Amino acid sequence: MSNSTNVSARIRIDSLLDDSSFVEVGGYVTSRSTDFNVSNQENPADGVITGYGVIDGNLVYVYSQDASVLGGAIGEMHAKKIAGIYDMAMKMGAPVIGLIDCAGLRLQEATDALNGFGELFYKQTMASGVIPQITGIFGNCGGGTALIPALSDFTYMTKDAKLFVNSPNALEGNYEGKCDTASATYQCENTGNVDAVFETENELLGQIRQLIGILPANNEMEAYDTECSDDLNRLVANMEGYKDDARSALISMSDNNFFLESKKDYATGIVTGFIKLNGATVGCVANQTSESKGEICVGCVTKAAEFISFCDAFEIPVLTLTNVNSFKACECNEKKIAKAASKLIYTYSDATVPKVTVLIGDAFGTPALVMGAKSTGADIVYAWPNAKFSTMDAKAAVKIMYADELSKADDQNAFINEKAAVFTENQSSAMAAAKRGYIDDIIEPDATRKRVIAAFEMLYTKREARPAKKHGTV
Repeated sequence: MSNSTNVSARIRIDSLLDDSSFVEVGGYVTSRSTDFNVSNQENPADGVITGYGVIDGNLVYVYSQDASVLGGAIGEMHAKKIAGIYDMAMKMGAPVIGLIDCAGLRLQEATDALNGFGELFYKQTMASGVIPQITGIFGNCGGGTALIPALSDFTYMTKDAKLFVNSPNALEGNYEGKCDTASATYQCENTGNVDAVFETENELLGQIRQLIGILPANNEMEAYDTECSDDLNRLVANMEGYKDDARSALISMSDNNFFLESKKDYATGIVTGFIKLNGATVGCVANQTSESKGEICVGCVTKAAEFISFCDAFEIPVLTLTNVNSFKACECNEKKIAKAASKLIYTYSDATVPKVTVLIGDAFGTPALVMGAKSTGADIVYAWPNAKFSTMDAKAAVKIMYADELSKADDQNAFINEKAAVFTENQSSAMAAAKRGYIDDIIEPDATRKRVIAAFEMLYTKREARPAKKHGTV
């Protein structure tokens, strides 16, 4: 048992893990520093409780910072304790969960603390893509500490927690009352650094438990597989009505309507998260057209690329629901969209996990290729009957191709409609794309669940080689 005088850090661990499963490691470790009278202060466990336990029987390693000990600030031994947990987790192939409540770097230990930060960041880097890393923020997480959640795979905050590199008052022309850039809401909605914000600590810890239950323990294990109690051949009524609401489409087609969404409040034009199909975890990326009108922005493609990269690292299949017509046209987006979109198309193309794409609406131009097309690496591409796959909307294409004839037409609307119908039939319809081999099959919307399950079952033994190289440079 920890000898901490403040039980909140331990209570968080006990609330997170299965009853009586926590085993503490390094409970008697304390600071070695004697400068600035640190040796005269009580610093039990050096401000962090570390150890291991189980969540629904799954082994996890956990550390929980104690804000009553020097504000939870990270010093030399504090960092070494967390680094030690990472070493154990890497050997065992189990996730690491960090419960953050920290005042930042311990100034009294200066370079020793700074070196400890570096050692911790190194451990996180080595663990990335090998074991899942999950961070919960309950109090302050500022300065260099903000890199800990940034190096994690999933980050959650309570509503009153703070996350910042520089505090709002340190930003020129800003102060906390004007724009609290450290607030959980700001970080969740504007930066993409946080996956979700919760009212209570118990809700946050419950989300971590749920996440652990569907993720593989490491990159050599399969996503957690459970017995499926849902009908594998279940038809989804009114599925076509969800064309512009991909979130509802994913919920409806998932086993027992399970959906764990990531970064719900950030870049809302893209939905990312996990569903269950035949008991297996599947990562999903989908255009939420009700929010974006079919446009995608820098935040959307960045959010999607990071999520797909995680899925590929941990052998989680990827399902894409495509309904996109353009990149968002604005000066802010124009500055970065080409590079951001190239990273998404690179991530899709480079991923070797099973990839299934369903065209549920428009799939126009380069944005359609960015969203997991056949030519960019999708293993199976399905389309609903009314889906489109083309360079652009048929009427827009007619206005360009027939500009001279259109200017002379007596009834321009009739002319556009006539030519657009021909263009759709010959070039942009799902049938036209299927005839060219760009779509594998045209499926009824209500059969999407069973067809996607069958596709992933077929792709279960997929093996795909890549050119020999250290890594790409995109």
